[in-house]
Amino acid sequence: MADHTVKAFDEDITRLRGLIAEMGGLAEVAIQEALDAMVRGDEELGDRVVARDKKIDALETEVDKLAVRIIALRAPMADDLREVIAALKIAGVVERIGDYSKNIAKRVHMIEGRDRFEPLTLLPAMGDLAGEMVHDVLTAYAARDPGLAREVIATDAKVDAFYNSIFRNLVSHMVENPATISSAAQLLFVARNLERIGDHATNVAEMVHFAATGSYPPEEDRP
Repeated sequence: MADHTVKAFDEDITRLRGLIAEMGGLAEVAIQEALDAMVRGDEELGDRVVARDKKIDALETEVDKLAVRIIALRAPMADDLREVIAALKIAGVVERIGDYSKNIAKRVHMIEGRDRFEPLTLLPAMGDLAGEMVHDVLTAYAARDPGLAREVIATDAKVDAFYNSIFRNLVSHMVENPATISSAAQLLFVARNLERIGDHATNVAEMVHFAATGSYPPEEDRP
């Protein structure tokens, strides 16, 4: 009976990890496709990103239900309990990352005169970096790798630097070209959403570190 209980618990944890991985994969694709749609002005692709966000939401609901079931039926303790709680929190954060990608996709049709905006050449690079953070933090979660989690946290400074550069560029552009203020403001929102994705990946990294070690990263490692 004890062996059966342990096996059932391991199967539940494996399922939990699989759901998180699936959510993360969808979130990574959403970031990339939202930026592609933004740069090309591809409203159809943007609409697909928005529609597919419902799948991420549904997976989060599955994670919530499974985590509650594990806690209720298995009464996990110590490391096992940290694992379940971390999965619950991570699912919520990944769902928010999906929402930020959806918000970017919704703004595709609001940008006019794309050729006039230099930041449109910077946003994909910023998006790639944010997407790498999401990918790496989910790899860290799957491997229970606190070292990789700390690397993700360190990368957030680069995303912040991108945001600051784009912000300054767009503000200057708006001052010099008042007619573009509306479109430039939308691009500012896009950059802000990418910056928030980096912040959320950092939050996940801190949870991964806690789940793996029982402690949060040293203060000097955090942004």
